[in-house]
Amino acid sequence: MAQPSTHVYSGSFDRTLDTTNPPTTRLAIPSLWRWPHSETDTFLAIPHPDGYIAVLPPARLAALLADISGKKLSDSEAQAVKARIFSEALSFTFDKQGRFVVTADLLNHAGIQGEAKLIGMGDTFNIMTPARWAKFKRETAGENFGEMMRRIGL
Repeated sequence: MAQPSTHVYSGSFDRTLDTTNPPTTRLAIPSLWRWPHSETDTFLAIPHPDGYIAVLPPARLAALLADISGKKLSDSEAQAVKARIFSEALSFTFDKQGRFVVTADLLNHAGIQGEAKLIGMGDTFNIMTPARWAKFKRETAGENFGEMMRRIGL
């Protein structure tokens, strides 16, 4: 029996924000990442506490929803996290060119103005400023990266 294919979000891509229809701002997902998806697939963009936008593709979104729906209504901490995530998140689909509308709140959270960097994370992807990505790469260079891999068991 054939195994289902696994989609991997890999690589990094420079993108320019599309502001041709103000106040709407759009961003395009690379074709390499969108080919297994249809225009009806729902993604979730979340403002990450570290100052970038984390994007959950349909499979990860489904896993998050399954996990979070199991939290008890009486668990006030779980409910607070749930409210925080979904009140600030953006649920989106993309058009034939891979474009989706991104909110000013998400862009402001990540400090994105004009240019963005899309970073593959395997099963998800992140959107951040080119400067944040450059800083991240410096901090994880050489022996730092090797030590980090050892600490997490890779």
